Amino acid sequence: MESINAKYVSQKISKTRWRPVSHSSLQQPDIFATGSWDNEENKVSFWSILNNGGSEVEDGFEGDPHLLCEQRHDGDVMDLQFLDQDRIVTASSTGAVTIFRHHQNTQTVSVSQQWVRAHRYPCDNAPCTGVVCSSPEIVTVGEDGRIIVFRADQEGVIRVIENADSSTIHAVTYLRTTEILTVNSIGQLKLWDFRQQNNSPSQILSLSGDRVPLHCVDRHPNQQHVVATGGQDGMLCVWDVRQGNTPFSLMEAHTAEMWEVHFHPTNPDHLFTCSEDGSLLHWETSSHVDMPSFLQGGRNSSMMSHSAVLPPGGNQSLVSAWLSGDSTKGRLETTHMLPSQTLPVNSLDVLGQCLVCGTDGEAVFVNRQVSV
Repeated sequence: MESINAKYVSQKISKTRWRPVSHSSLQQPDIFATGSWDNEENKVSFWSILNNGGSEVEDGFEGDPHLLCEQRHDGDVMDLQFLDQDRIVTASSTGAVTIFRHHQNTQTVSVSQQWVRAHRYPCDNAPCTGVVCSSPEIVTVGEDGRIIVFRADQEGVIRVIENADSSTIHAVTYLRTTEILTVNSIGQLKLWDFRQQNNSPSQILSLSGDRVPLHCVDRHPNQQHVVATGGQDGMLCVWDVRQGNTPFSLMEAHTAEMWEVHFHPTNPDHLFTCSEDGSLLHWETSSHVDMPSFLQGGRNSSMMSHSAVLPPGGNQSLVSAWLSGDSTKGRLETTHMLPSQTLPVNSLDVLGQCLVCGTDGEAVFVNRQVSV
């Protein structure tokens, strides 16, 4: 906790993302973007955690994020994803999808492309709730139950699945190059294969019992069949899309809505979640009970876990540690990453050893020494 820097930013932060770094380099991320919500004027902002060679940063301490540039954003920023090093895509509560370009030589931001009212009802705008990018392709989902595919180099829309869902689609992620996953407000996880011309999901998975809304989804970076979701009840669900149509394991994570879940992109034995309850959790699983933990302080191994048994004929070494995660056997440990928080933590992102999160407390927290 000692390595966390808090920055008061005078706006409620709805989303935050690190600018991607080259996979071939060992460079740590140094720039992140934020989007705001519920403010008189919402903004997309770019921040740096570098000191630009100086020992002190203006109006801050060493290591504090400092503002590079910002641009007004119409509506709440519902989601935010980097398309590449210079461009970022936003999903707006107005239904618009916008590509912003960060000009690093002049530290300015401009709108490079926009699809106004991409998501809409017959007589009103519908919030665009989620976006995922695989340059130049952009996929968005919305409260209107539509899935829309764009290309950054084309003005028109590539494909629309009009009635993808009868309920709100809250989030979307790529499963594979031609497949996406969506989660909705009635507890369903749907797989869509863009190679198919019909507008029906190729698979539907759901939480049994109550239809608890799912708010977030992330795919394991190395094992595409392993997926994590979180929702209104604060539970962390891990799914194996190859095995059955219900979650493989359910873990009690938060006492209120879980807003985001992210596997660490290069060390997926680590996973991070944030919640309306004001907490940010770091989860670590290991394949070996005696594996030493890198986590220091605030450790908690008492989380409830209801894990399914290994599938018949399953090879333990080939099964993701998340599919055998069981806190009662010491396989799963959790750490609270923030000091006592009362206001919601709406968004997080992790890259390398750097973690950033944004809150309704008009603050951004950055940790540059995450143990992964």
